[in-house]
Amino acid sequence: MITTKRLALFYLSLLVGVATLPARADVYKVVAADGSVTFTNVYRPGRGYVRILRTPKAKVAAPAVARAPRPPAAQPATRAPAGLPYASQVAAAAAAHQLPEALLHAVIRTESNYNPVAISGRGAIGLMQLMPDTARELGVSDPWDPAANIHGGARYLKHLLQMFDNDLQLALAAYNAGPGAVLRQGRAIPPYAETRQYVPRVIERFRHLQNK
Repeated sequence: MITTKRLALFYLSLLVGVATLPARADVYKVVAADGSVTFTNVYRPGRGYVRILRTPKAKVAAPAVARAPRPPAAQPATRAPAGLPYASQVAAAAAAHQLPEALLHAVIRTESNYNPVAISGRGAIGLMQLMPDTARELGVSDPWDPAANIHGGARYLKHLLQMFDNDLQLALAAYNAGPGAVLRQGRAIPPYAETRQYVPRVIERFRHLQNK
């Protein structure tokens, strides 16, 4: 017969032994027919096993949840509002020369008010008011053709933007007064009244169309 003292010693040895058992091992008390008591961590069905200690199960870390990528920052609109004249021709030229449609519309509106047969006192022709020599240099065979005129003007404006390090004010000043005039001023807007009015007018129309 197991005395209280001996039973306490069993439990003490049991607790010491549990420390060496594999993680997640349970401990069972087995009482034999003669009253003897044994302890084991091996369970065999059909016998008088009494679980006296359950070791805590190891916690399984939850799988990391991948965060959705942050959406890219909103980019300025490159398309112009619907319903403007020559929209398809402007869209094609803007795509070909990587320019905002709204910028080309702002230039056309300021240069000719969308008049394909406009001609200035200095001889500039068509929607984007190309000078005949400039049109020839740009490869525009018929500056009176709206699509060809817009493509030529877009190509010229892109060239001026590259020349002046994407400074829109200087590129527009060069479009109006010629790149030589801007360079002679030390890469500044020439002091011509027409040019000083032209540059902010185009930029204002450009921003207005972008925000519509």
